[in-house]
Amino acid sequence: MSSTPHAPVIRSERLTRRFGSFVAVREVSFEVARGEIFGYLGANGAGKSTTIRMLCGLLAPSSGAAWVNGVSIAEDPERVKRSLGYMSQRFSLYPDLRVEENLEFFGGAYGLEGAELARRVGEVLARTDLERERAVRTSELPGGLRQRLALASALLHEPEILFLDEPTAGVAPAARRAFWRLIRELAASGRTIFVTTHYMDEAEYCHRIGLMVDGELRALDTPAGLKRDHVPGELHELSGPNLARAVTALAGRAGVLAVEPFGAAAHLRLDPARTSAAALAAELAAAGLGELRLARIEPSLEDVFLAVVERNGAAAAGEGA
Repeated sequence: MSSTPHAPVIRSERLTRRFGSFVAVREVSFEVARGEIFGYLGANGAGKSTTIRMLCGLLAPSSGAAWVNGVSIAEDPERVKRSLGYMSQRFSLYPDLRVEENLEFFGGAYGLEGAELARRVGEVLARTDLERERAVRTSELPGGLRQRLALASALLHEPEILFLDEPTAGVAPAARRAFWRLIRELAASGRTIFVTTHYMDEAEYCHRIGLMVDGELRALDTPAGLKRDHVPGELHELSGPNLARAVTALAGRAGVLAVEPFGAAAHLRLDPARTSAAALAAELAAAGLGELRLARIEPSLEDVFLAVVERNGAAAAGEGA
């Protein structure tokens, strides 16, 4: 397979990985375009990290195939590794080294040396806004800056493709937002970003999203397309006292597509052709639950995730019946 300007930069065909009798990733197929931010979402244990390790040439697939920059991950995993930048879910730099020393060490591992190494270290420090921390011991950095340093290390050899595995796990919200600004800047400069996360709010920044459930790719589209296809109807937030009683009263009611607890409130999805929020509010008031509030909201990717997981559970229950 050769790479052309119009060919996908990442391509997976029925990629599968088994560990004994357990199937961690089952026949996953997708393509990623050059310059795209491709989000790979799912709960912990859904198969995200296993997929990314196969695509990076770190783990051999049990079956199926994949190509990164036109190179087969099965036939030439070493060439695949050299062509990309990889940021592991687990922080892999040396805590006892200073920021600059870590970058010099990993730059040497990429074959950089002398003036070229010094140039690249300076550039990635500037790109990740770590110039003031270049002499700081890595163990003394807060979590958000450590993640930026890990990204700087992955950028040293100027890869066209970046694989970021849970890059903001455990990082404070402000640091997460700053990290994603950097990801968007990198994509705008032409790099392809493949990023795994279980934070649904972060996925809004992605051009397209693949949603993994129990090792299978259950949905793939733009954020807007996923919301349109998986969360149809009108969505309302239901809040107030006696919420549990209201959820029970509305479940299965004509025109109610779904009603699920959602944090301290509940999300009610209805078919506007069959009922309305006003009609349902009147029914709740008649049942003595009139202090509840209904407010129209836009669906989030968390609503999509819940809908896909619920559909997956219903399908599994049907197969077992």
